Amino acid sequence: MSEPLLRVSNLKKHFPVLGGLLSREIGQVYAVDGVSFTVGRGETLGLVGESGCGKSTTGRCVLRLIEPTSGEVVFDGQSVMGLGGGDLRAMRRNMQLVFQDPFASLNPRMTVGAILAEPFIIHGTVTSPSEREDRVASLLVKVGLKAEHMRRYPHEFSGGQRQRIAIARALTLEPKLIVCDEPVSALDVSIQAQVINLLEDLQAELNLTYLFVAHDLSVVEHISDRVAVMYLGRIVELAKASDLYRNPQHPYTRALLSAVPVPDPKAKRERIRLKGDVPSPMNPPKGCHFHTRCPIAEERCKQTSPELREGSNGHFVACHLA
Repeated sequence: MSEPLLRVSNLKKHFPVLGGLLSREIGQVYAVDGVSFTVGRGETLGLVGESGCGKSTTGRCVLRLIEPTSGEVVFDGQSVMGLGGGDLRAMRRNMQLVFQDPFASLNPRMTVGAILAEPFIIHGTVTSPSEREDRVASLLVKVGLKAEHMRRYPHEFSGGQRQRIAIARALTLEPKLIVCDEPVSALDVSIQAQVINLLEDLQAELNLTYLFVAHDLSVVEHISDRVAVMYLGRIVELAKASDLYRNPQHPYTRALLSAVPVPDPKAKRERIRLKGDVPSPMNPPKGCHFHTRCPIAEERCKQTSPELREGSNGHFVACHLA
């Protein structure tokens, strides 16, 4: 097999918690706590889990929009962690991000044309104003909008159209990897399908690689080649999408999938209801982080943290009982 485009090893991000009269550090939030995965060229890896489990933080640490506490990120054979200044800027041309909220991610004081031309100016890739305008027009058409839309402002577009503009901005520098941070969660369901189809078409046309962060399991199933399930800062299961949805191994994954609505009203699915709340990431449980809510937990689950072990057909699971 060829070398993966992205390799993340034991990535950690701990945020300090300040308190007291002198604002001293009184604790840490273990947002990402030892995450490892790879993403192959042209592949889509879905990263799913409940809100607050560390999905978005993982994506931003990969791009170094947030500085990781420790770990290793290797992109296209080069370590991202040791880069700085111009080297990091050059690397970021190949790593782009689509934000969750299309209403907040676009500058309301800039026209769409200026928003899309900005990356060309910053990186100096297109110096001619007329050529920049041609490239902007081409990008807008590529994402399903019209060339004349470049003269409008973001407030003149719907949410779905704004997200298309955000996707066009991510494509300006012809990146290899795009981190999609819940790109459809703020959109209506009918618009979600259109944006997902657009992302798939662009991937096929441009050979893009996606790290797709989401909490909607049905969306992730549609677009992902493989899926990684996160719980409280750790990956608990990673497998091909078809394998994970057909045969989930981890109790947490089973509980998540049992909550996905079934389109057929006659079909029945056993609902697994987890007891209690998600523990605080400031004070995660010892051993397996999930043992406080797991219906099959044993004594060893409270003492020893399970490793993410590979089973059959590239199916990884972090569970003593799987």
